[in-house]
Amino acid sequence: MNDRPTIYLARHGETEWSITGQHTGRRDIPLTAKGEADAGKLGARFASLEFSRVLASPLSRARRTAELAGFTPELDSDLMEWNYGDYEGLKGAEIRERRPGWDLFRDGCPGGESVQGISDRGDRVIDRLRAGTGKVLVFAHGHVLRVLTARWVGQPASLARCLYLGTAAVSILGFDRHAPDVSTIQLWNDERHLQDSP
Repeated sequence: MNDRPTIYLARHGETEWSITGQHTGRRDIPLTAKGEADAGKLGARFASLEFSRVLASPLSRARRTAELAGFTPELDSDLMEWNYGDYEGLKGAEIRERRPGWDLFRDGCPGGESVQGISDRGDRVIDRLRAGTGKVLVFAHGHVLRVLTARWVGQPASLARCLYLGTAAVSILGFDRHAPDVSTIQLWNDERHLQDSP
């Protein structure tokens, strides 16, 4: 159906903490030089497409990725990264030293956001996206985009555990052409635009 939106997802470019694997929630870590260059490559990837809306998390790493890709996005606070609370800045191994068996997508973060909290945020974004038409571009963060995708296809946030997403990667959400009420993942974690040679 032509009135159904197609949602393009772009994770922000590389930061120092994405290199080290530190949980980067609300801390506003800037892009690295490579992250800025990769944002430009996202712009080239999207150059031939026309978007009805462009949204971004207000955190600078996502907003700046959108700007360097050539867009002036609408900022949406529901697209901010998971609030990691007490675990902000820590690597997964460091968290599990404190709390053996910890799983972000099951346990959430003390002093931060629960799994239900981020799932609810994802659902709010989805409601707004489904109300639109055309191609919509969303610049945000790894974990929130993974949860949003799980919820897009009607699955619990825990499915996001299985959806790896690299920096500056592109994904596409849409609907089954033959069953238009069925939400689909049409493309996931595509990094071909980041390759140095064609």
